[in-house]
Amino acid sequence: MSLRDTYNTIAEDWNKGHQTDDWWIDGTNTFCSFLPPGGTILDVGCGAGIKSEYLSEKGFKITGIDFSEKFLEIARLKVPEIDFLALDMKNLDTLDRTFDGVFVQAALLHIPKKEVPGVFDQFVRKLKPGGHLYVAVKELKPGGPEEEEKEKNDYGYSYKRFFSYFLSEELESYFKKSGFTVVYENREQSGKTVWIQAIGRLE
Repeated sequence: MSLRDTYNTIAEDWNKGHQTDDWWIDGTNTFCSFLPPGGTILDVGCGAGIKSEYLSEKGFKITGIDFSEKFLEIARLKVPEIDFLALDMKNLDTLDRTFDGVFVQAALLHIPKKEVPGVFDQFVRKLKPGGHLYVAVKELKPGGPEEEEKEKNDYGYSYKRFFSYFLSEELESYFKKSGFTVVYENREQSGKTVWIQAIGRLE
């Protein structure tokens, strides 16, 4: 089963299970502080629209993309005023617009590391000059795999997803190689996961 099929299967349960997450709030608020009031944001891997709604409520104009049709169905019901598009982050060049900010939370971690530089290049092309990129990924655990297909059954049924894990300096190097100056970075514990959040300004 592809990752898209997996998320189409678990979308309803995933949405219910992630309503109370709060590890992302400080980093997301910091991202917002770098953007012009009422600016435009591309929410990459928007899922069920939880963060798109949060960003919209702060006055930004949001375009959300995801490759899961079921996620987009949930998102459109939740916040119909937001423009949600069925699009894979590897195909951003098909979008004919640029943004003040690109927001990539818990999405890049589904990309094999060998493909990450190319995806970063697409983020660059979607940003206006001086725009900001936010990325949140899971930290690589000591002795743990850099990439894996992980099986879970926390919704009462089994499903698998591919993950890449990162170190802070590794994530920072992707930013720098793509022409960003890193203006914010932190590590936030949530359960057994450490989330790395980083924001870069495109020079």
